[in-house]
Amino acid sequence: MDSSTSGIRPNYINGEWRPAEAYSERRNPSDLSESIGRFAMASPSDVADAVTAAHQALPGWSAETPQKRQDILNRAADIVIRRKDELAVLLSREEGKTLVEAKAEVMKAGETFRYFAGEAVRMAGASLRSVRAGVDIDMRREPVGVMALITPWNFPFSIPVWKSAPALAYGNCAILKPADLTNAIAWELAKILHEAGVPPGVFQLVMGGAETGAALVSDQGIDGVSFTGSGAVGRRIAKDVVDRGVRLQLELGGKNPLYVASDADMAKAVDAVIKGGFYSTGQRCTASSRIIVDAAIHERFVEELLVRTRALRIGHALDPKSDIGPLASAPQLQRVSGFVAEAEQDGAERRYGGDRLDRETQGYFFSPAIFTRGDMRQIINREEVFGPVISIFKAQDFDAAVRIANATEYGLSAGIFTSSHAKARAFMRASTAGMVMVNLPTVGSDYHVPFGGRGASAYGPKEMGLGAVEFFTETKTAYIAD
Repeated sequence: MDSSTSGIRPNYINGEWRPAEAYSERRNPSDLSESIGRFAMASPSDVADAVTAAHQALPGWSAETPQKRQDILNRAADIVIRRKDELAVLLSREEGKTLVEAKAEVMKAGETFRYFAGEAVRMAGASLRSVRAGVDIDMRREPVGVMALITPWNFPFSIPVWKSAPALAYGNCAILKPADLTNAIAWELAKILHEAGVPPGVFQLVMGGAETGAALVSDQGIDGVSFTGSGAVGRRIAKDVVDRGVRLQLELGGKNPLYVASDADMAKAVDAVIKGGFYSTGQRCTASSRIIVDAAIHERFVEELLVRTRALRIGHALDPKSDIGPLASAPQLQRVSGFVAEAEQDGAERRYGGDRLDRETQGYFFSPAIFTRGDMRQIINREEVFGPVISIFKAQDFDAAVRIANATEYGLSAGIFTSSHAKARAFMRASTAGMVMVNLPTVGSDYHVPFGGRGASAYGPKEMGLGAVEFFTETKTAYIAD
């Protein structure tokens, strides 16, 4: 089977490539004249068949040796790394991030497979003596069961991998429903795992829109749901599954603050704002969207940021000269443009950007926007924009900066730039975010430690590292008498 050569990509159910009655088409956001492909839209019966196949495969896979699971995930890592250039080009064409960023995402996915391959043979338990004579206690981790993995379009390869790799490493069966904007790269993941030797039913791919996701989440055979996306959709999923006792993990939005103290290295702080606020076209849940600057350096910081921002090159994602690619879709362009217009009505001062751009190819190009006179009453500072838009606040002192940083229902990532160790530690303690960055952008994470936020940014166990163990396994305690 190589239907990808014709641009048609079927679903992957029970180890086979299954066509559908309906297909969706995706076009390159850098060049709307280019079709990425046509993708099967899974019906409710397709979803039900995938859940049934997963339950049939679960006993054998959960009982499989850790070595077998490790071997499969290592082979998947090998394939990803061998195909890294090809996969990066596809990712750039489909999602719109620059080729440099796409290559980094693909490599992180390969490293994630490699890490969880090792974790497959390191799933530890514990043995304790009982408080009763002649009794021993064994505690072990076991897989949860059939897991629904629903992933976003902004990191369309690494997030599906960082959900599916631990799910499989710990003996679960996984059904992936990717965002319908980025089916092509998710389809390649299914192809990679198929080639790596995943048994039928252990990993499956069902593509489609909201209806497909709803059918998957509502299926009574699902034991756990891991979702990354908007808060509104996450709340609907929670309402549907929590009462059924389904294990739930939600990674939602962010309104991430970056505080630049008066003693910060100015050049490094400006660079962090550029990378955290504008790279990936601002389409990251960890993007720096609220920049808090000490009053003593506020004007200088703004001027230096304007100089750097004006020099950024916005263009086709595959153009090596581009610093920033297009927004991912027409709805994204409309959404971000709407926030820019509303910010000015709310009293924010637009100092630069926020405009649709014309380039040689027709695409969703947009200039990074800088606003000053930031105020938490402005909607641009309360809601996630998910675009290259930042708002700059002026803080009179450290305490005022912390109050602004924490004045949000979200709690994903926060950062500080300072040369003071004491100030950095104080910010770390005071921050209500789940991740705190010191002299680093608010974006970026490692695959071997937990990732996730607090408050409206998350629900349930964290992802990655030890967080993945907590979500994808459950504890069994056994008492053994002599």
